[in-house]
Amino acid sequence: MSSEIDPPALDPRESIMIAAFEGWNDAGSAASAALDHLVKTWSATEHKTLDSEEYHDFQVNRPTISRLPTGDRFVSWPGTIVSTVNDPLDTRRTIALVRGIEPSMRWRQFAAEILDSAQQLGVTTLITAGALLVDAPHTRPLPTFVTSEDADTRKKFDLERSDYDGPTGILGVLGHEASLRGIRVLSVWVGIPHYVGHPPSPKGTMALLGQIEQFLSTPIDLADLPYEAEAWQRGADELAEDDEEIGDHVKQLEELMDETNLPEASGEAIAAEFEQFLRRRDGGAGK
Repeated sequence: MSSEIDPPALDPRESIMIAAFEGWNDAGSAASAALDHLVKTWSATEHKTLDSEEYHDFQVNRPTISRLPTGDRFVSWPGTIVSTVNDPLDTRRTIALVRGIEPSMRWRQFAAEILDSAQQLGVTTLITAGALLVDAPHTRPLPTFVTSEDADTRKKFDLERSDYDGPTGILGVLGHEASLRGIRVLSVWVGIPHYVGHPPSPKGTMALLGQIEQFLSTPIDLADLPYEAEAWQRGADELAEDDEEIGDHVKQLEELMDETNLPEASGEAIAAEFEQFLRRRDGGAGK
């Protein structure tokens, strides 16, 4: 995706759905953490909870048991929640946030239930967010990949179609089914360095939120994420210093990225990030 000083945004009158799921689509938990961040930051309210009995094998995704402040035991079941919030800058737009775990079964029914909610809410655009392990150095801006199957969307945002063929996760199925219903789909992914692929990955979460912020043209308060990303970076630096093999690999990846001059490392990208900072500040984010 090419970066611009004033990138185009989705129509503020459009209702948007953003979805991310734990599992195959979520290296470093970067995508699910991005949705958690939006739900918390925007104080989204629960619209619908999908019945976990229908979609999950509890031997694969086990429930957890904990104790309430009252001392009573409480069982939390894995599942998917659709939350809603009005756009913080423009109440004409409804934003639906889908956060869950990739289902173990009945994927078509699962996708249909989510998309039924999308249509009830008047959603015209679905943004799917994912993360994958890649050969990229942690010392550079993490690569993001934005694609769409819709020709008008590609033209508006200067995107490409995905050239991937092969096994897919729930994001691929949900996006395909959404397009069959006439819902425009944007697929946003971030690459997580494979040698630090364990969660959390706050730098990856920030990269996804940055892309979402551009499309919505709505400031997103990053809260403590920048500090967490700095701590993550220091930890990765220490790993590279302590492990000679990893350190050499990082240097090779740095050289390769610098030679190919990826857009994520360009001056245009830095300018775009600065514009995002100004929008967040002027929008009162973090106050």
